[in-house]
Amino acid sequence: MFSINIVKRGMTHFKRSIKLALLIVIATIIVVCLIAYFFKPTYTVTLDGEFIGYTQNKSGLQARINDAIQKGDGKNLAFIQINSMPEYELCLLKKNVQTNDDEIYNKIVGQGISYYRYYALLEDGEEKYYLANFEDAEQVVKELKDKESTNSDKITILEKYNTSEAETTDVETCVTSLYKKKVVAKKYASTRSSGIPPTSVNNGAKVDIGISLIRPTSGTITSRFGIRSRDNHKGIDIGASKGTAIYAAASGTVSVSQYGYGGGYGNYIILSHGNGIQTLYGHCSELCVSEGEYVSQGQLIAKVGSTGNSTGNHLHFEVRVNGVAQDPQNYVY
Repeated sequence: MFSINIVKRGMTHFKRSIKLALLIVIATIIVVCLIAYFFKPTYTVTLDGEFIGYTQNKSGLQARINDAIQKGDGKNLAFIQINSMPEYELCLLKKNVQTNDDEIYNKIVGQGISYYRYYALLEDGEEKYYLANFEDAEQVVKELKDKESTNSDKITILEKYNTSEAETTDVETCVTSLYKKKVVAKKYASTRSSGIPPTSVNNGAKVDIGISLIRPTSGTITSRFGIRSRDNHKGIDIGASKGTAIYAAASGTVSVSQYGYGGGYGNYIILSHGNGIQTLYGHCSELCVSEGEYVSQGQLIAKVGSTGNSTGNHLHFEVRVNGVAQDPQNYVY
């Protein structure tokens, strides 16, 4: 009889425990439903201890920040150096409170140091132009090679980074500026009939040629225009060391670019400037332009030498008007 009472009391206690457990489960479900209805699980975000916002997508936000650090924007912005990273803490937030992932991202990225990528075009190791991407830089090199530019093998590409964006140049401008035409000048072993002397010499008044000339080279005048002991000198001689640059005294077209004895002129060039005006550059060691080429005033056209009928390195410089030699010192020096 005693055992039966114990069993009955046990069953009663078990039923009460079941009811209590059910009540707890039901209450928990109700609380969870109420929380889910009014709140949403969210992360508070802080930077250096300062609250900067809320996010529901912690992993997505951090992935965006990591991409900015490692890859920048995938274009000119190469990467961002960020010293302080955000901290996240799970919380419950009322559903009517908005998260602000973009603001958080901009604040974190904005306090970093941005590094921009660009590509330098170098000629003989000297930086000439900058391009926004590697493909454009390669295109410049390719076009210079296709055009047989004489400096194509000296053009290199260097990837660079800086905290400010570089001023970039387009492909067409780079190609046009860097292109150097291959000089194919006529060469003659020796000929005494190839020089083109002036028809006559003007030993009188200055003739108005209608253009301004600049000095074609640096150096000292060693022989002037006019009658000398051995001849009637048709130009002036400017003494300078071998290889000294010779520049076009005025813009014009290359009428003659010729290697050889050149009737005594040696390797020489004649530029035509229009209206019957010509300038001649004789005894050159090297010719840098070819016949038919248009040159600008001050452009390198040759180098000083001692070819032809010459006893030392110098430039023989003539000014002609309709074939008549004029005194160059009326216009330069």
